[in-house]
Amino acid sequence: MRPAIYIPNFNGARHLPRVLGSLRDQSREVEVVIADNGSGDESVELVRESFPEVEIVELGANLGFGTAINRAVAGRPADPVILLNSDVECEPRFVEALLDAHGGGSGSAFATSSVAGVLLQEASPGLIDSAGVVADVTLMGFDHLHGEPVASLATAPPPLGPTGGAALYELEAFRSVDGFDERIFLYYEDLDLALRLAAAGVGCRLAPDARAIHAYSAGLGAGSGGKYAHTGWSRGYMLHRYGVMSSPGRALRSLACEMAICAGQLAIDHTAKGLSGRLRGWRDGGGLPRRELGDAALLDIPAREALRRRRQRRG
Repeated sequence: MRPAIYIPNFNGARHLPRVLGSLRDQSREVEVVIADNGSGDESVELVRESFPEVEIVELGANLGFGTAINRAVAGRPADPVILLNSDVECEPRFVEALLDAHGGGSGSAFATSSVAGVLLQEASPGLIDSAGVVADVTLMGFDHLHGEPVASLATAPPPLGPTGGAALYELEAFRSVDGFDERIFLYYEDLDLALRLAAAGVGCRLAPDARAIHAYSAGLGAGSGGKYAHTGWSRGYMLHRYGVMSSPGRALRSLACEMAICAGQLAIDHTAKGLSGRLRGWRDGGGLPRRELGDAALLDIPAREALRRRRQRRG
């Protein structure tokens, strides 16, 4: 089975020519599948007219990031599965470097069957936007190496898992944990998948040369109420689903950090959607089987450092 790139899309017509054009110029030919979440713009027509080689899975409604990928992989399976955001522009060796880091799919150990690509900041391409996902002991997620110079990739350790915007997964590993959690509409779905893969013994490699320019939060906007609602829901859901609050120490730290984040959103962006999202996510995570962390490598950093990283990411 050949590899394929899966790109979730919702009203992203303004971004698609850039990313699809960059995939035409890859040093390694690869199939491309668009998972369209019921776009109301000209996305589907644009792809059919200008990029006829690209397959389109029309979902008919906005099902969210993870569900869109799951449906597209089920309908158009490939191995390995490569994920890419619609708002990126890939360097010519992006696909080749991912496959090289993976081992080309032949003879690679199942225990290292995910690979993290590298997203660079659009405004400062010499700086890293994300080289995968990592998390602290409360499961607050961070972009690996965010803000670091590209040169740091040469000696950087691997992340916990890939970011959903630049990822490779072996199909067997992806299927072994049932892919993305379809309860998570948007944000934190890649961290949740990384945690479940880690609990199953699946590791992650970093592909330093698999690089793409990323327009951060081009969809909902970096400081929008819509984004805060989704990130808040996912945060509350993760706290409940992984039993973070069952430890008094982690519970106290989680509450302090989440209150600080929500207070900042209210003061700066004049929205409480992050708080209401967290409450809904906590509620929706109740009554579901608890997920175990296994041997997932979590960051042991002070709460102040965790909040600093969140502020840095927002900036």
